[in-house]
Amino acid sequence: MAYLSVTQLQTMGFKKLGKDVKISDKACIYNAELIEVGDCSRIDDLCVLSGNITIGSYNHITPMCLVAGGVPGIVLEDFCTLAYGVKVFSQSDDYTGETLANSLVPRKFKNEKFAPVLLKKHVIVGANSVIFPGVTVEEGCSIGAMTLVTKSTSPWGIYVGSPAKRMKDRSNKLLELEKQFLSERNS
Repeated sequence: MAYLSVTQLQTMGFKKLGKDVKISDKACIYNAELIEVGDCSRIDDLCVLSGNITIGSYNHITPMCLVAGGVPGIVLEDFCTLAYGVKVFSQSDDYTGETLANSLVPRKFKNEKFAPVLLKKHVIVGANSVIFPGVTVEEGCSIGAMTLVTKSTSPWGIYVGSPAKRMKDRSNKLLELEKQFLSERNS
């Protein structure tokens, strides 16, 4: 995987760009002026990012992810991971048939849902999962592979299924490891 150089990243016009950021030269970044990327975050091959997006520090967006921030926006707080093929949407068409649905149709003929998405610290989202507009994935949640998240979660849970259901609690021991990691990194 080849990463864009610091100079290439700086010329893209990001709203904010942290230090030690790695973005694949095969990632597609649209609306860079609306995107913030925190320190030590990485975006891999074949990812598509567009619209209003804030990515905290130590986040990893693995290959083939789609992060569609649109107007309402998507925020990934620190230490989040999106596994292969995850899709996160902050807006969606109305699929009921009551209105037209298509990005080529003017808004007056559609009933789109626009709502921000928030992934709080230490969220990990499993391969090929989908997160819908208006969802907050609370701190420490683990979303299993191929899970459809249509509603907000409660903190420190493991969620799986379509739609997502909380299966059990997730350990928060990683909070101690975060302190140790950051202490060692900053010394």
